[in-house]
Amino acid sequence: MSRTLYLSPPSFDGFDGGAGARYQARREVTSYWYPTWLAQPAALTPNSKLMDCAPHGIDLAKCLAEAKNFDHVIINTSTPSLKNDCKVAEAIKAQKPDTKIGFIGAHTMVLPTETLKASPAIDWVGRKEFDYTCKEVAEDRDLSTIAGLSYKNKDGKIIHNPEREMIADMDQLPWVADVYKRDLEIEKYFIGYLQHPYVSMYTGRGCPAQCSFCLWPQTIGGHKYRVRSPQNVADEMAYMKKIFPQVREFFFDDDTFTANLPRAREIAKKLGPLGVDWSCNSRANLDYDTIKSFKDNGLRLFLVGYESGNDETLTRIKKGVTTDEMRKFTKDCHKANVVIHGTFILGLPVETKETIEQTINFAKELDVFSLQVSLAAPYPGTELYEQAKLNGWFSKKDKGDILHADGLQQSTLEYPEASKEEIFEAVDRFYRSYYLRPKPILRIIKTMLEDKDVMVRRCREGYEFFKSLQQRKSDMAAAKAAAA
Repeated sequence: MSRTLYLSPPSFDGFDGGAGARYQARREVTSYWYPTWLAQPAALTPNSKLMDCAPHGIDLAKCLAEAKNFDHVIINTSTPSLKNDCKVAEAIKAQKPDTKIGFIGAHTMVLPTETLKASPAIDWVGRKEFDYTCKEVAEDRDLSTIAGLSYKNKDGKIIHNPEREMIADMDQLPWVADVYKRDLEIEKYFIGYLQHPYVSMYTGRGCPAQCSFCLWPQTIGGHKYRVRSPQNVADEMAYMKKIFPQVREFFFDDDTFTANLPRAREIAKKLGPLGVDWSCNSRANLDYDTIKSFKDNGLRLFLVGYESGNDETLTRIKKGVTTDEMRKFTKDCHKANVVIHGTFILGLPVETKETIEQTINFAKELDVFSLQVSLAAPYPGTELYEQAKLNGWFSKKDKGDILHADGLQQSTLEYPEASKEEIFEAVDRFYRSYYLRPKPILRIIKTMLEDKDVMVRRCREGYEFFKSLQQRKSDMAAAKAAAA
């Protein structure tokens, strides 16, 4: 078994490239999800190390110095970070030519040939679930024998091995807790709406929902929700509570933790006696009794993808939930005293000035504790990407160009009644019109007065938030000047 480095490389300043990041980009405030998709194969691989550069402030020089100590380097990449990640791989190869380098992630699954051609430094790429693919590479097996892998042979020809079967029994995977403890400083990970420090983990993979824009179910995870047993989840939670006594919140990063409600209810009952705060992703379609039972067993927050306030848009993206259902769910959460962080997307098919205003007004009506506004990101492998390609919605020839030079999202789609500039500028207006109201301001002040640490954090986040809005304006001005 050779020494293997699982690497999330240095990139844009503040770039959140963890697989928990639904969009790999710089956020409005410092935000870092855990690199769980790397931690899982690292837990399978003896003599391995996980290095997550961005949260830990590891620059290229320090990254290269560490990479020298390993025979294999496995890099988590993404569509917006591929060019940068190739440069890192080439630098690793230049200092130690016999290092074997593999790339994994949703981008490599969808575009294995294109990824291998992106740099001569890449020896192989993983497709779909890559946990055991990585483990077998680390065992120095012949690449031609490893399922789920594409590679370059000695003549430079690209070979695609047979697919690897998806993992059916998720309990067979080792816990990520020890990798977190060994290789990560958990205090370096921030998410604005989660208590600090937090830890995130997966209790299952895949999502039965068919949302046309969502990356992970359409690429790596699949649409079947494959889960760990409730006891397995509860046991790891108890273990994490023991080894991370400083953690204030645990987050279940499953695409939709509530997709299997009987199981979710059973997990909640097992978590109640642990006395921990936990949060999860949920669709906006739970009934009050379920919400209340979760709350009684430690649930603090739901992360909810509302996406749009226009029902035709919701139907078009196959959201499977109506605005009326969302209203009822949100009222029930307020009643049960469950906090909601809502996420919205501008630029979904087929956005207009009117639908943008409907979404902004809908968000104000729901009045959730906090929200995030993203721009529609048509990643390769998603239905949204294919629709955009078919209908000519891409605003740039390079369909993978979805970030500005500073790492912030840019608007890559445009429509007859909403230009890319109008969609991009609406993000700033959305944020300002939502947060600069008495209710949100008073909510934030209340949390600051209740906890000195929260006060310091909110002041820092407020500074970063308004600085990022100013940066958006600069990005737009630069884009207009370039187009002139």
